[in-house]
Amino acid sequence: MVEVTEPLGRADEPAAQPLLVMEAIDKSFPGVHALCEVDLRLQAGQVLALVGENGAGKSTLIKILSGAHHADAGTIRIDGRRATLATPADSQRAGVGVIYQEFNLVPAMSVRENIFLGQERSRAGFVNAVDERRLANELFDRIGVHVDGDALCRDLSVAQQQVVEIAKALSLNARILVMDEPSATLTSQEVEKLFAIIADLRSEGIGIIYISHRLEEVFQIADRVMVLRDGRHVATRDIGEVNREGLIEMMVGRKLENEFPARTPAIGPDRLVVRGLRRGRRVRNVSFSVRAGEVLCLAGLVGAGRTETARLVFGADRPDAGSVELDGRTLHIRGPRDAIRAGICLLTEDRKAQGLVLGLTLRENFGLPNLDRLSRLGFIRRATESETLGRYIKDLSIRPPYPEHLARNLSGGNQQKVVLAKWLQRNCEVIIFDEPTRGIDVGAKYEIYVLVNALVAAGKAVVMISSELPEVLGMSDRILVMHEGRITGEITDVAHASQEQIMELAVG
Repeated sequence: MVEVTEPLGRADEPAAQPLLVMEAIDKSFPGVHALCEVDLRLQAGQVLALVGENGAGKSTLIKILSGAHHADAGTIRIDGRRATLATPADSQRAGVGVIYQEFNLVPAMSVRENIFLGQERSRAGFVNAVDERRLANELFDRIGVHVDGDALCRDLSVAQQQVVEIAKALSLNARILVMDEPSATLTSQEVEKLFAIIADLRSEGIGIIYISHRLEEVFQIADRVMVLRDGRHVATRDIGEVNREGLIEMMVGRKLENEFPARTPAIGPDRLVVRGLRRGRRVRNVSFSVRAGEVLCLAGLVGAGRTETARLVFGADRPDAGSVELDGRTLHIRGPRDAIRAGICLLTEDRKAQGLVLGLTLRENFGLPNLDRLSRLGFIRRATESETLGRYIKDLSIRPPYPEHLARNLSGGNQQKVVLAKWLQRNCEVIIFDEPTRGIDVGAKYEIYVLVNALVAAGKAVVMISSELPEVLGMSDRILVMHEGRITGEITDVAHASQEQIMELAVG
């Protein structure tokens, strides 16, 4: 239930009253003090960026605001009135809408049905589809984007699904809107449209909490920025009072001289050679090589065929034609097991759905591709499994450092480290990283970059797929750009390349 008391503050100063105040919020889980006396303030018509490393407490704070978690201590005030948000329904009634990175839509239901799910418009006991369709169109008009109300959500693009989530929140009269990594899977054009929607919502007096690891977006869209580190509130600043370097330092608690660690390449002979790879119109006659000690980046827009190419090399999909060679030997890859045995591994784009079994522990996930090395006479040696994983937990700074912790309870960055650990134990010769830093913080990114550098220094061949152009330019020795399933260009002088040069090749 929502418990409301008398307004706090002076009645003759309503304009100065924050829309949302969270004071001294404290929350602990077994073995983890997730939040320690955290304060947050949000004004109406303001975009507050909430940033911090993975595991800093951002998700826990938002889940308390959404009613999914209960704070151990602290108070929440909305419009100056104390609110007890015991359930998600309480939070919605109080005017809070949360759009999570993984959308909360029913794929088999229509746009209209998803928007009004649980609040159906009915007449004489029957759903009034005509009324719902009209109201849905009014919501989309308000947002400035039209989506067919009768289309199934599974047939929508990611950007359209996001618009449906926004419409759903507005249908509940949300005045506080939380967006968790809203641009993670959007194209640059879709991000621009999202920012236009945010600007319109802000002009209506809606307060927006914007969670993102993309700092360039924070400086573009936010009015203020709030930093969490290790469950504590470090600072809240007007966006004009901080620069990128200062913000990174507040987030990680130390100064990063460079976002991309320096490396002196020692390029050797070809290791992975791909010839004439084809699969329908997704991958069309793709050929390339990767050398020992080299980071080769595949760049391009969403849908260019980069992930599809990686899946073909790894055996996750069957090619129509083409061949894969490793160290001069032609491989016969019928599935991922063959690729793994040959020494090729793939860190998938979607670590939650394809990289991990979320209901298993860290130890169990770590052991899955390594059972032949961690078992004896058909029995898994759990002590060896835990001991081996323990070394990676220490080396990769996985938090919390418990082998029996469920994978689903880790932050995105720590989940990625577990995926890395299981493949490092495999000691593969070719490592394919598909969007390795998507949705993780700048400090964890740096740790992954250091690891990539260590792999190529050991003579491994690394293929990196990334949609972040600064990352492409900062990490690669060579860049291949794809468009509509084809390689449209190669950049060898990366030190003098530009984002504009990559984009020209990416649009064909």
